[in-house]
Amino acid sequence: MKKLISPTLLIVSCLVWSACSNTKYLKPGQTLYTGAEVKINPDSTTKIANEKDVKSDLESKTRPAPNKTLLGLRPKLYIYNLAGEPKKPKGIKHWLRTKVGEPPVLLSDVKLKYNNAVLTSYLISQGYLQSVVTGDTVVKNRTGKAVYTAETGNRYKINNITFPKDSGNLARIVNQYKDKTLLKKGDFYNLEVFKNERIRIDNDLKESGYFYFSPDYLILQVDSTIGKSQVNITVKVKDIAPDAGLKPYTIKNINIYPNYSLRRDSILRKSKPFEYGDFNIYDDRKMFKPRLFDRLVFFKKGETYNRRDHNQSLNRMVNINAFQAVRAEFLPVDSFKNNQLDLNIYLTPLKKNSLSFSVTGTSKSNNFVGSEVKVTQTTRNLFRGAEQLDVSLSGGFETQVSGQARNLNSYSFTAQGKLTFPRFIVPFYKPNSTNAFIPKTIASLSYELLSRGSLYDLSSFKAEYGYLWKENQYKEHTFNPISLTYVRPSITTKDTAGLYRNNPGLKNILDKQFIIGSSYNFTYTNQMEEARRNNIYFNGNIQTGGNIWGLFIPKDSNGERTILKVPLTQFVRLETDLRNYYKINRKVTWANRFNVGYGYAYGNSTSLPFVKQFFAGGTNDIRGFASRSLGPGTYKVADTVQYADQSGDIKIMLNTELRFKLFSVLYGALFADAGNVWLRKEDPNRPGSGFKLKNALSEMAVATGAGLRVDAKIFVIRLDVAFPIRKPYLPEGQRWVIDQVAFGDKGWRKENLIYNIGIGYPF
Repeated sequence: MKKLISPTLLIVSCLVWSACSNTKYLKPGQTLYTGAEVKINPDSTTKIANEKDVKSDLESKTRPAPNKTLLGLRPKLYIYNLAGEPKKPKGIKHWLRTKVGEPPVLLSDVKLKYNNAVLTSYLISQGYLQSVVTGDTVVKNRTGKAVYTAETGNRYKINNITFPKDSGNLARIVNQYKDKTLLKKGDFYNLEVFKNERIRIDNDLKESGYFYFSPDYLILQVDSTIGKSQVNITVKVKDIAPDAGLKPYTIKNINIYPNYSLRRDSILRKSKPFEYGDFNIYDDRKMFKPRLFDRLVFFKKGETYNRRDHNQSLNRMVNINAFQAVRAEFLPVDSFKNNQLDLNIYLTPLKKNSLSFSVTGTSKSNNFVGSEVKVTQTTRNLFRGAEQLDVSLSGGFETQVSGQARNLNSYSFTAQGKLTFPRFIVPFYKPNSTNAFIPKTIASLSYELLSRGSLYDLSSFKAEYGYLWKENQYKEHTFNPISLTYVRPSITTKDTAGLYRNNPGLKNILDKQFIIGSSYNFTYTNQMEEARRNNIYFNGNIQTGGNIWGLFIPKDSNGERTILKVPLTQFVRLETDLRNYYKINRKVTWANRFNVGYGYAYGNSTSLPFVKQFFAGGTNDIRGFASRSLGPGTYKVADTVQYADQSGDIKIMLNTELRFKLFSVLYGALFADAGNVWLRKEDPNRPGSGFKLKNALSEMAVATGAGLRVDAKIFVIRLDVAFPIRKPYLPEGQRWVIDQVAFGDKGWRKENLIYNIGIGYPF
């Protein structure tokens, strides 16, 4: 009992001391404000629904906010007082007092009448039309709080809604879409819903040509005298609404300035336009083909203005990545005397050529550190149709600084060319895309050389042609009808047999491979909706090799389909990645990921080609295991192996991570990862590598750890430290090693702690 009393007394003493230490700095007559308390109908038996939430909302709307607290203490106020009045407007005292500390919030700063009005107004907006709020203060030991008493009365409901009954065109449109009204009979009176209803009606009118209409021209008259705590609502157009807002407009002239700048404004306006369809194009330098604007501008001469075409045109002109500034100007013809608008579109193009240079430093979980240098040349508007050509060269190196094989170097060189067309290019077919997002056709060609020191080199050539389009802001599709990959290995070590003996998995890597196939990728995400408490991300991918295209490849004398004397790889590869981000509060997010992949090889192939296989371990995977060192199955690569490139045909991975803000741009994380990779068919040289559904759970690796992240929004730098708590390659019954965790043991730390440095979040 005494053991419990002592710490309790210590905590209570600290709280009392902290409170006293803050109030002793107050001047005579000053009282420290500690916050607001709201009492709802305290002298009535009437109880309102969601009273706890309403009380919390009301308390959050009182001003000023009291000093910030942590576990009942006010550390920022204490730092402010401890720093004292600085003698100079600089130095540590000035920094502590003005940047870290927080001045005291006094009871005299509280304006009761103002808060009474604010709280009463809020309750009325929620349907408590007879509510009254009164406030008072309570003082004790030089601290004080404000107590507000809210008498709410009954909450009013909607009895009937009436829309304009006149026979005008505007009233007809309002009534035409009244079935979409947000005002429902029986719902509670809610001012926010009323505001959104005005916006809804305004949107309907904008779609019908009422360019100058505004939600402010609408009034929702409320009659609360009908009794039984009910209201009738009448929707009307204000009598003071201007004539310009009460008539629809049509488009007269569409003038496009594709090479606009303020410096050339007068020159362009005086120049003679090129008439192309419904457009007058002022492009004296002929920078863009006129037909480009058929895909960017949705308006036509003589048609009625509508907001949908307006927004889609702007979105397309912005998303095409050809212009640094986009502006659409609608001007009335003859100063509102008629119902016509001229549309002027001003486009300022990006520079035709640009060069970017980047240097990336890496430190990987497999004890390799290195760097990559990348140079990219971008040429825009290549064929005057907003096409973009990106040519990049990159070179990098890695060296192993610890582990079994030190001073082991790896080099890479990559060259890539990518040509993007802002439209679909399909033989014998002209698809028409009408949404706000630009569809793209992408053709790319690349070469990569990877040199594993004195062991082996890998050269790979890849050519791809495909399409990328967004169905809407949530859904994105990528379809590559043809993708060619040719991998040519070269063994540089003299001990080839020893190389294969030490790492049997290398046999899959060091085979020539020719892959011709197709792929489709679908992504759904609502992460852009930051107001959501729960966000999800889903990615599904299917890749095939040697299927339809393989039918055009003749068989050789051995019955195999070959190209350049290399057997054609035949397979189907499926992968899904599902993520969930749940905001516990404004500072804490719980992130989860489930990733599963399956590959099936057939015909010429017995397993997936190495470049299409799945890997486990590393910075964005199962962080307590070195990159590509895990699996397949219960197989463990020897510690003496210089390059661990373990892979599989099947992968299962689960990640969970609690992310929380520490201060400023510094965030922390606690995480756990689980998973493994397997071969679809067991490799005799790697016992335990085969997948069996009944054994999958028992063969999962598990790791846990913590991390720090610098999240400056435009970039994220991440440092994670992790360690395994379940090792699948150990004998059954001995795989859980959580009881062996010993942070104080240098040997344990050297063997188990894995440090990961990354750019961006792991998922």
